[in-house]
Amino acid sequence: MSEELDEQFDESTSSQDQEVKHTITPITGLYENWFLDYASYVILDRAVPHINDGLKPVQRRILHSLKEMDDGRFNKAANVIGNTMKYHPHGDASIGDAMVQIGQKDLLIDCQGNWGDPVTGDSAAAPRYIEARLSKFAIDVVFNPDTTKWQLSYDGRNNEPVTLPVKFPLLLAQGAEGIAVGLATKVMPHNFVELLDASIASLNGERPNILPDFFTGGMADFSNYNEGMRGGKIRVRAKITEKDKKTLVITEIPFSTTTGSVIDSILSANDKGKIKIKKIEDNTAANVEIVIHLAPGISPDVTIDALYAFTNCEVSISPNTCIIKEDKPHFMSVNDILIENTKYTKGLLKQELEIKLNELQEKIFFSSLLKIFIQEGMYKNPEYENSPNFDAVVEVLHRLFDPFKADLYREILAEDFKKLIDKPMSSITRFDVKKADEQMNTLNNEIKVVKGHLKNLTAYAIAWFQKLKDKYAKGRERKTEIRFFDRVEAAKVALANVKLYMNREDGFIGTGLRKDEFVADCSDLDEIIVFRADGNCIITKVADKTFVGKDIIHAQVFKKNDERTVYNMIYKDGSSGTSYIKRFSVIGVTRDKEYDLTKGSKGSKVLYFTANPNGEAEIVNVQLRPHSKLKKLQFDIDFSELTIKGRNSMGNIVSKYPVKKIVLKSKGVSTLSGLKIWYDDLLKRLNVDGRGTYLGEFDGDDKILIVHEDGWYELTSFELSNHFDSGMILMQKFDPTKVFGLVHYDAKAKNYFVKRFVFELQPAGKEVKIISEEPGSKLMFITGDPNAMIELDVEKGKTKTPETLQLNLAELIDVKGLKANGNRLSQHAIQAIRLIDTPEIMVDEVPEKNESKVEDSVNDMEINDGDDADENSVEVNEFKEASSGEADDKKEAEVVSKPKTIDLEITNPNDLEIDDKGQMGLF
Repeated sequence: MSEELDEQFDESTSSQDQEVKHTITPITGLYENWFLDYASYVILDRAVPHINDGLKPVQRRILHSLKEMDDGRFNKAANVIGNTMKYHPHGDASIGDAMVQIGQKDLLIDCQGNWGDPVTGDSAAAPRYIEARLSKFAIDVVFNPDTTKWQLSYDGRNNEPVTLPVKFPLLLAQGAEGIAVGLATKVMPHNFVELLDASIASLNGERPNILPDFFTGGMADFSNYNEGMRGGKIRVRAKITEKDKKTLVITEIPFSTTTGSVIDSILSANDKGKIKIKKIEDNTAANVEIVIHLAPGISPDVTIDALYAFTNCEVSISPNTCIIKEDKPHFMSVNDILIENTKYTKGLLKQELEIKLNELQEKIFFSSLLKIFIQEGMYKNPEYENSPNFDAVVEVLHRLFDPFKADLYREILAEDFKKLIDKPMSSITRFDVKKADEQMNTLNNEIKVVKGHLKNLTAYAIAWFQKLKDKYAKGRERKTEIRFFDRVEAAKVALANVKLYMNREDGFIGTGLRKDEFVADCSDLDEIIVFRADGNCIITKVADKTFVGKDIIHAQVFKKNDERTVYNMIYKDGSSGTSYIKRFSVIGVTRDKEYDLTKGSKGSKVLYFTANPNGEAEIVNVQLRPHSKLKKLQFDIDFSELTIKGRNSMGNIVSKYPVKKIVLKSKGVSTLSGLKIWYDDLLKRLNVDGRGTYLGEFDGDDKILIVHEDGWYELTSFELSNHFDSGMILMQKFDPTKVFGLVHYDAKAKNYFVKRFVFELQPAGKEVKIISEEPGSKLMFITGDPNAMIELDVEKGKTKTPETLQLNLAELIDVKGLKANGNRLSQHAIQAIRLIDTPEIMVDEVPEKNESKVEDSVNDMEINDGDDADENSVEVNEFKEASSGEADDKKEAEVVSKPKTIDLEITNPNDLEIDDKGQMGLF
């Protein structure tokens, strides 16, 4: 009995195990599939826009809902959100946020109420307080039920569009940003008008090259945009103007920032000592206005660069153009997307034309049926009248219409006969054949037009884009200025917010050694160059305390690529005891690496050392220790007679005998030529690298003359940190003797005047008017050409006889004062003024690039030491090169002779109409 029970138990246990095995599901791949399904859903149905309409699903559903509710009046946003929830399964919050974002872009939705401000970061009011409706642009461009592909909504109760038939590159106009699972997209917004122009160019076979345009304005450098693809980068800057020497005003901010975030970043930089401001005011209302008051003694130009370097006044944006195409994510360039959008628009226009053609043909078809039916009296035919049912009627009518079927564009269907039968007898008896023929002629003409459009579809598409431009382009001009930016080196513009100290004997340097010797004010981004008595130098970062080696003889803030700071040194070689003299610059270096400035022998020692920020060369007296072979124990050496070399140069022999003492006899003057300055019109900055227009050689108190199109001038220094605005029409080195001529319109006298004058020396930065201050007065042109000729189109007498006159400015008026109004240009009515082109000024010596380099090897001076006592005396220019030494720095500067003066003139060959300012540019 027990054995039977055991067998039964074993059987039951076995059957339970089998059941358990059947219910077990292996987890291998299960979570992977779920994750992929979820990732695909987020990518396709939530985060990434579709290439065809440029919309994410929630945006598409909002627009579809607005169209469904559209009656021309505003709808509460809350009602729109509620209606959209029929299509969108993710709640009202996501719908409301997406709707506000669409509304703030001011393209598809007309907004009423407080929709927030993306510039200030203010949020919109609650949906129950704000209202919206579709814009006229959206109604014209976004919707067409006949060309829309439909699908069931998530609950199967409603139909929603797969994509909307948008006949415009909407994705590129609005931009898009989204983060999916393992994928992100960031499409920049582009200019409305430029997109239409680029679409037209694409239809004409040209490859477009579009650049972003941000609603916040500002300036942007798109040189690394990379057509919006991964790896590209955009640098966007705020527009900062100098109100006066103590005040800066930010009028436009970078895209992706708000006025609040910009102000916070400025305050943070001020707290960290990167910049120094007195106070900041946010006066933003309809337009951005952030006023920055500078602390006393702070340069506005340097502060502008510091704002770009340390605050959100400059931001870097990395585009990543990812879109959905053919139900898959694709990475495409914005230019390729525009081409695809243009082709898609062309295809939609073709579909619309084909639908319209079919509708017109159907109207003519039925009108022809009705005309035949009535004219041939088919409705009176006994067989027709006595037909027992509909099938019999169709059979009779088919037989009656047989003679006419060849003239019809398609086969007659039973549904067509149904329409004829349903016509009331009253309309048949009142049928007007003549009117029907006229209607069919009109329809035929329309069909010809539609067929012509289909035959010339590209021209039709171009006309469509041009129509959109004509209708909606006003007020949508480019807001972001396209510029090229120079790299702002943070170390160069950082405020000197810390003090540097050094302990010469122990060899420490840093900002924390407050009890030791003060060196200089510096920033925590600076590097320090240190020279020691053993002839070594080292460049290191500013820190609290750094050991750089004992016996420091000189330390200072190090400027990279500084070719004008020259070091004068005399040292004794440790192995031979011979003393050497050298002049050198320190340019290309590696941080924290020691450089030996001597021959490298153990026991070498620096006997004399000076650092000269502008290449000064002093005279020193060298005193030798007494020796039996020496008759003259002291002599003078002038450092100006030595050539500037690199740091690795050995130098020239001073004496083979021991030096007792070296004494400064007289301070020197600079041995370098003036600084050669160029102006780069792309970057709108001065430079010494040979980029742009050569302005000349500057030194001391030399100034740059700037004339603005508004009729004022100012003088400015040649500091490379200076900023220049876009209204500048003349820039050249200031020459107080140079005579200029100009023509201006005096709004008070309502006439044109000519004057010749010289610019007066003014304090730097002071704006001085050179034309009438009456509102409406205009500067027509200005020239420094002494033989300048102008051409006038005038109307003489009451008959207004047209005549062209040529006049020499120098013959019209003598040189007068700066404030003089000048002489009336003509007694006749002037219609146009032209400055006649003059031959280009030829300059013999305009350097193509900055040639201020230190020579590698030029004959230096040497003191000859020999047995003959007379040979120990120093004779000027009898020095010979002791050794060429090792290879000098690659970036050494060569002193060149001062070039001839160059005159840079402004000319304007273009016609200047009376009511226009005319074309003026920098030459």
